[in-house]
Amino acid sequence: MSKSAYINDTCFEMRPGETILAFVRRAKGDDCIPVICHADNLEPCGSCRLCTVEAAGKIDAPTRMLASCHTPVTHGMRIYPNSESVLRLRRNILELMLSDYPEESIAAGADQRPTLFQKILKDHDVTSSRFAQIANRKTHTDNRPDSGHPYIRSAFSECIYCYRCVRTCDELQGQFVFSVNGRGYNNRIIKGTDQTFSESECVSCGACVQNCPTNALYDRYGTKTARADRVVRTTCTYCGVGCNMMVSVRGNSIIGVEAAERSAVNPGHSCVKGRFAFEFYNHPDRLRSPLIKKDGVHVEATWDEAYAFIKQNLDRIKAEHGPDAIAGISSSRSTNEENFLMQKFMRAVIGTNNIDGCARVCHAPSAFGMQQVFGTGAATNSFSDLPFAELIMVVGSNPTEAHPVVGARIKQQILKGNKLIVIDPRKTELTRYADFHLQPLPGTNLPLFSLFAHYILRHGLIDREFIAKRTEGFAEFESYLNGINPDEIEKITTVKKELVEQAAILYAETDRALCVHGLGVTEHFQGSRSVMLLSCIAMMTGHIGRRGVGVNPLRGQNNVQGAADMGAQPHQGAGYLDITQKEHQAFYERHYGVPLPAKVGYRIPEMIYAAIMGELKALWIVGEDIMQTDPDTDNIRKGLENLEFLVVQELFMTETAKRAHVILPASCFYEKDGTFTSGERRVQRVNKVIEPLGNTRPDGQIIAEVMNVMGYPQAPYSGQGVLEEITRLVAPYRGITWENLGEMGKQWPVDEQGNETVILHDVVFKSGLGRFYSFRYQPSPELEHLANYPFILTTGRILEHYNCGSMTRRTPNVELVNEDLLMINPQDAERKGIRDGDAVEVSSPRGKTSLKARVTWDINPSVLHTTFHFPQVAINHLTGCVGDLDTMTPEFKVIVVDVKREPT
Repeated sequence: MSKSAYINDTCFEMRPGETILAFVRRAKGDDCIPVICHADNLEPCGSCRLCTVEAAGKIDAPTRMLASCHTPVTHGMRIYPNSESVLRLRRNILELMLSDYPEESIAAGADQRPTLFQKILKDHDVTSSRFAQIANRKTHTDNRPDSGHPYIRSAFSECIYCYRCVRTCDELQGQFVFSVNGRGYNNRIIKGTDQTFSESECVSCGACVQNCPTNALYDRYGTKTARADRVVRTTCTYCGVGCNMMVSVRGNSIIGVEAAERSAVNPGHSCVKGRFAFEFYNHPDRLRSPLIKKDGVHVEATWDEAYAFIKQNLDRIKAEHGPDAIAGISSSRSTNEENFLMQKFMRAVIGTNNIDGCARVCHAPSAFGMQQVFGTGAATNSFSDLPFAELIMVVGSNPTEAHPVVGARIKQQILKGNKLIVIDPRKTELTRYADFHLQPLPGTNLPLFSLFAHYILRHGLIDREFIAKRTEGFAEFESYLNGINPDEIEKITTVKKELVEQAAILYAETDRALCVHGLGVTEHFQGSRSVMLLSCIAMMTGHIGRRGVGVNPLRGQNNVQGAADMGAQPHQGAGYLDITQKEHQAFYERHYGVPLPAKVGYRIPEMIYAAIMGELKALWIVGEDIMQTDPDTDNIRKGLENLEFLVVQELFMTETAKRAHVILPASCFYEKDGTFTSGERRVQRVNKVIEPLGNTRPDGQIIAEVMNVMGYPQAPYSGQGVLEEITRLVAPYRGITWENLGEMGKQWPVDEQGNETVILHDVVFKSGLGRFYSFRYQPSPELEHLANYPFILTTGRILEHYNCGSMTRRTPNVELVNEDLLMINPQDAERKGIRDGDAVEVSSPRGKTSLKARVTWDINPSVLHTTFHFPQVAINHLTGCVGDLDTMTPEFKVIVVDVKREPT
């Protein structure tokens, strides 16, 4: 039986657990009750009392004043949100807040949007305070503006002590930058230990600015008060979390970005990249016109000239050498629709399956490994499952840097008392909160995971009912685990076996244990097999198919999942159908209307090798700077320079673009429509914010126009139009429409009625039964050079930059971090005569580079770590061609090197 309460004597149905504020807002709208200290993405506080309403618990009971933000609504309650008594109280409260507020800030300027506080003052007709003469607390504080940070500013003369900033930093980011110093009239907000933003532990997420109801906190763009012509909701392009952003536009210029307050992914929260790193969009370095190389020099051309040149060369090469002499690399930064068209172009127009994407250098092992075990190579659960997990296991990932919003959500759950296991060769931010940190030697994940599973079996902590009903192959897996020698594994991994045992017991005994993993698992010689072992560990404990459990890869780029869904890979077409099977080939041919090739195409490393050998003659690259991102730069250069024809579609003149015969200037994600699919399988709309810069065009438009120039009748490009075509081929997208994606998107598979799937494998695996696998450890061939190169170098990201940094390096993010550093253990540094900040030379069997040293205990002896965001360091001069045994994903996490201090 439903329960109800009354608002101004009108009956409305209640929902379980609602506060008075939530109940009234749902019934009457957000503006019905004003709030200052409350924010929807924070826990109720009740300190400002501006949300007070007049209410009575029963019909005959007298009314009383209640703070609506934290008072539960009860059955039969009578609520009067805006009675005269309530309005009088609110005016008094506002006058008290104004008592030491700057008079010049009471109303917004003529060219400004009002802050929340200014709006509430105007709504209540409060323009001055009767208490101004008796309040003087701000005379006790230093209110000079803090403007030294690249993005975030403070002017605490406008602070009204709502403490939203304190709670936002605590409850959303978990950084605890703000606190209250002093007592009574002497209290004030401070940063860190009374520092500036730049000196504090601030990570520049900007959530405090967005939640601040005044201009006490603001950003360099004045986003909060800037008057915009329009605000457009879109999806961030920087990582696989898929944050929703609200972009303010004036004319054809972006004037600020905020996080969407109503979002299934990131309510009111973002990272420094998504919120602030947008100025690349109109940077002087942006390519603005097609370029054709003539006599070794790129010269401007028209689009028609560029298209004609492409057709001439591709037709010639196809006629002389066959379609398999041509290949394409698609982009995980492009939309689903653009990836779909790129693979369609290669297959239906060129006639080859030589199509691949940047998942090849990151998460191809996740897709392959999970497909083998579960039948589907995607995250089993959702980011929204994190609060349901009693234990979170983070493996080979540094989410607070690489996936900051998810990393912050993980940190929040641990701060609330949930358990944490971290498996990573170095100390990350999360390790300080971990119950167990297993720190294996890089390249030894597989034996470590095997030992982990061994101890689960030995202690009888497997879920035999789940195994019997829903899996196969366990007998062989059990035999394999029983044969493991813990002492031998301890020597291989350098992790104490007792520590592995304790962590395994904790994971297995916890009812809801969720695993997330990153490139520290996949970018290895046995990366796919390590993913398969992680998946088997989840199955043997029954940690699959429920809330708060599962195996969830944290995708590196924004649309890695979507690019694979669209068929940007050489062995599977759109929707993961095997292109070698006749029924699948016939299915695609019916849709594309032309005969299609059945031979598996080249993967990216095979493309480069084929180019060096003279077998691959032409390559079209969309949005990937493989000279920076792929291993063994000298090898990549040889391959590209041996091509007869190279087409590059890009935002900037990258190292790869410099070698192209044709450069096509692409529009960035702010300049086009489409969809991205995030790491949790959430398909979300990308909405065009501004018109394309200069003479640039969206990737999808370029590909569609070339398809027509080459004789294939592809409809004029639109994101919505291509999405309709996708839903006819890609089964998990079958029920998606442009309209039903709405603001929140949908998690695939989506049925024909439009119902999404939040949790995979809840009843049955895609493959029917989950399959157990076992593998013997094989040391990486890279280690054969260890005698001459005694260190193992690993690579990763930092918070402020993104992959090769072509976008973030063209924003004020470079004021936060402007170089890659080499992390080295103090023992190694002392032995090598290296001090913190010294310039060092790092060499490998392939090459050498120079960068500064950072001496730190975060890394174990004999292990080094660096990032790869700045081209002058060119870390991939060091990396080699060792790849994952099953997918050829490069082994970026095990690079044998030596290091020495450079002479001063």
